[in-house]
Amino acid sequence: MAKQKTTVGTINNETLSFTAGRDVELDQALITVDCIGTAAHVTMLSKMPVKPKLITEVERKQVIAELVGIIDLAQQSKFKIKLADQDVHLAVERTLTKKLGDLGKKIHTCRSRNDQVAVDLRLYAKEQLLDTLEETAALAAALTAFGKKHEAVPMVGRTHMQPGMPSSVGLWATAHAESLLDDCVGLVNAYELNDQCPLGSAASYGVPLPIDRQLTADLLGFGRPTHNVLYANNGRGKMESIVLGAMSQVMLTLSRLAQDFMLFTMPEFDYFKLPSEFCTGSSIMPQKQNPDVCELVRAKASRVKAAELGVYNLIKGSPTGYNRDLQEAKELFMEGIATTRACLRILAPMVKETKVNKKALIAGFSPDVFATDRALELVAEGLPFRDAYHHVKENLQELENIDPVKAIQLKTHLGAPLGLDWDYFKSRIAAAKETGREERKIFNKAISKLLGIPYPLKKENY
Repeated sequence: MAKQKTTVGTINNETLSFTAGRDVELDQALITVDCIGTAAHVTMLSKMPVKPKLITEVERKQVIAELVGIIDLAQQSKFKIKLADQDVHLAVERTLTKKLGDLGKKIHTCRSRNDQVAVDLRLYAKEQLLDTLEETAALAAALTAFGKKHEAVPMVGRTHMQPGMPSSVGLWATAHAESLLDDCVGLVNAYELNDQCPLGSAASYGVPLPIDRQLTADLLGFGRPTHNVLYANNGRGKMESIVLGAMSQVMLTLSRLAQDFMLFTMPEFDYFKLPSEFCTGSSIMPQKQNPDVCELVRAKASRVKAAELGVYNLIKGSPTGYNRDLQEAKELFMEGIATTRACLRILAPMVKETKVNKKALIAGFSPDVFATDRALELVAEGLPFRDAYHHVKENLQELENIDPVKAIQLKTHLGAPLGLDWDYFKSRIAAAKETGREERKIFNKAISKLLGIPYPLKKENY
């Protein structure tokens, strides 16, 4: 069987292809963060108090210049990871060695590929979580604006999918918005747990040289380093599962929102009209406008949850220390994040363009919807609640002339249809956006200082 020489040994081609898996393809998304992690590691090595110096200041600058060049190539889709590389880490090392000779061979000192993939995925998650936070807040803002615009439009409130009590479009829309704002808290919590630098654990057990793990954490804009070097490695998979857990909660909200849109745009309801550009037609039925976006969001919620559970199941029986099983978590991790973000981005403009059919919403009220409200009115007149309950139940005909518009105007307490605090939603949305901006500013400032040029990198920097 044919063999191939790689940086870490000679392997037969079939084994190489099998063990590399999809890393050659997936790692294209990690080229930039791998170069950033290497820049921090090399900077730390150049400052390590040993004689002779492992890497001089001049050499450090040479390495970082080459790393910036690789990032530039990656942004133009011109940096290639070969099968013989197996992954982005060895592709970068191969390129540096080709350009810098023996200096390129030094960069892996005190570092394992376990180190690299752990820090790469945390750096990747940092930016992805901030993007997701921004997109989740944007959809919450769209739903809040939708709710405020239609605040006084009555809508039947349902339990068990059956008519229950008078509600409003504003209440319905902001219920989903508030759920998303709680999901933002989950994303921030995941971000804070992810904001620990694992670099320096090597193969999980540290190294016999005086590396400075706090320095690399600072250089990379992390809040802190993970403390225990073995946990730094054991945290692989666990951290991906935590991030995907936050994503699956976002998708849970989106799935329920999508389900509501599918129900309330049915002609039997006709409460809302989805914009035609967010619907698809039928290959045989000319009249069809199908809510495919909503159906796919509902389906994709299951896929994101499956990704979370997939990672969990990969690691739940893993013994302490690195195990190659973790390689299979990468695709699930990336897919779960990408799917969540795609759903957020498609729903925000759809919500903004959705039309409300006030006439159909009011027509959806039957007299029995006002039963509970009428019972409570009787209570206010002095009748015990259970007596009022039975009176209304036995005299539903008394409810026939109640106006749904006036009915919801009586509900003014905190969080009720006419008691919604719009400043509450505005402030929570603003807080989520501000958290994202501040964390991004901290990260970009640290990476800009590390690379010596503005980050994120732009083509004109070269």
